[in-house]
Amino acid sequence: MSTETSNPDGDWIEQAKEVWRWTLSLSWPVMIQQVFQTLMRTTDIIVTGLFSPVAVAAIGLADLYAQIPLRLGQGLGGAAIALSSQDTGAGADANRDEAVTQALIIGALIGVPLAVAGALFGSTAIDLLGAAPEVVRLGGLYLAVILVASPAKHVAIIGVRALQGTGDTKTPMLINIGSNVINIACSVVLGLGIGPFPRLGIFGVGLATALANAFTAASILLAFTTDRIGLSFRRPRDWTITRQLVVVGTPQFAEGMSSTVAMFPFNALLLGFGTEVVAAFHIGRRMRQQVTAPFYRSFSTASSVITGQTLGGDDPEAARFNGLAVIALAFVLLGLSGGALIVGAAPLARVFTSDPATLAYAVDFARVFGLGGIFFGMFFVVAGCLRGSGETRIPFIARMVGAWVIMLGGTYLAGEVLDVGIVAVYAVLILSYLWMVSLATVWFFKGDWEARASTMMDERGTSDSDS
Repeated sequence: MSTETSNPDGDWIEQAKEVWRWTLSLSWPVMIQQVFQTLMRTTDIIVTGLFSPVAVAAIGLADLYAQIPLRLGQGLGGAAIALSSQDTGAGADANRDEAVTQALIIGALIGVPLAVAGALFGSTAIDLLGAAPEVVRLGGLYLAVILVASPAKHVAIIGVRALQGTGDTKTPMLINIGSNVINIACSVVLGLGIGPFPRLGIFGVGLATALANAFTAASILLAFTTDRIGLSFRRPRDWTITRQLVVVGTPQFAEGMSSTVAMFPFNALLLGFGTEVVAAFHIGRRMRQQVTAPFYRSFSTASSVITGQTLGGDDPEAARFNGLAVIALAFVLLGLSGGALIVGAAPLARVFTSDPATLAYAVDFARVFGLGGIFFGMFFVVAGCLRGSGETRIPFIARMVGAWVIMLGGTYLAGEVLDVGIVAVYAVLILSYLWMVSLATVWFFKGDWEARASTMMDERGTSDSDS
């Protein structure tokens, strides 16, 4: 689709419809990709649960450390989609290809020390969490396999995001469907030892994930050598591009890590309300992931691509209009999905637990996530617009303050100081999400994110590029 919308004197309803069609064409493949991603993760948990509760605990603790390569990949991937979309909109193919090539190289190199650390210190990392000896052994084994695949995981995430930045969301969808099918199949046959395959247990589940990451990375790199996609490799020469990748990617990495790290003390505070409350929180959170996450994640990607490409086309006024149109459509769909979660909270919660106390809290948390999830999802969409311009600082500030000041501070105040009960925690969660979307929205309307994109493009020569 063209990166332009019509002038402000035209029919704004027709302009909005055109943007909505563009949004849906970009977002539906990402939604399908998210469904398969969720199915893959669910399969891993089910297979691990067949081994023993110790195995479940081991994989859960190892996954805390596995968030590090994920967040690093997402940070560089966010930078890749920003530069890729802007240069695509400007028709600066050479700049775009170099930016993507550099992002892939940086991601692979950053993954190397993580791979070494996983191989040498996987068990030590689990032991630091105070786990039992068998949990340490199994968790260290699983973590070692996962972290050894860090370079491939980074290449996979960055490559997918770079392709999405060009407007191609179908190729990443197809690659990720294949990857997730491989992951699911290998988790079952290698973990359980089906047919001629040996029973490798938790090591097999980890190996399945590593093989899937390697498949995705290899498929992405192979696609770069064909004519099927618009991207190709280009020898890195411009240090300005390197600097911009780091400057844009670092706040997004910090944003993700701040939220991940905050979950440790938050869960500790929730334990003060009872084990059933902690279990219910995670059940409600999983329900939100199933019902609303495919919408806000896909629309976040679409808003980044559309804003970035429109800014690359040197039309900041259209970029604001296009972003607002995506935000409006996302609000309607997230409102419907959030409402569905509120209405269906009780029957959905029964799928996860039959314990009466846990069930009652899970229903309440699901309804909180249904309402608060609208704000949380809208934050992702509005932040996607900002990230498309290269503005990743504001989403980082919004999420860090929301997690550490409002969510953690409010929960501590409710549980440890005022002793007002779990209802206050529900309110705190909603307030944290409301704060996040409010700051991002204010910056969308009042900030200078278009100028930031223009400055970045001028610095790397996008505006003057002929190819």
